[in-house]
Amino acid sequence: MPSMTVTLAVAPEPRFSIPDRLGGCARSGGQAVVSGRWNAVPMDELMRQRRVYGADHDDPDPGPKPGHDYRELVGGPLDGLLLDVTGWTDAALCEGAALITEIGAYGPGGRAEYRSRQADPLKWDWCGDTR
Repeated sequence: MPSMTVTLAVAPEPRFSIPDRLGGCARSGGQAVVSGRWNAVPMDELMRQRRVYGADHDDPDPGPKPGHDYRELVGGPLDGLLLDVTGWTDAALCEGAALITEIGAYGPGGRAEYRSRQADPLKWDWCGDTR
């Protein structure tokens, strides 16, 4: 999968850390070196750092919210995203979901189907794409 790298101009400070949503640092080694520009993390990696399905791309904090229940989507076009299932019934959780996505086999308006994994119900496996 090709990755895109973004270069940003920054203030002339010599070093700073870039915390991610998991409490670590976005670059290995704990710090990113600044010398006129930021050594950027690939865009697709930034977009997938514990991002919640349905969060706006402009949302400054697209990650999980305290007090919510989530399922991790595994495989398919939404691989790695979290699905907020707060308030879902047991029946709905057993049924799974057909989630709207533009990046599946059917393009805009298509859906990616996910179902609960029996061995690990916190992970939902991709079953295929549909219209």
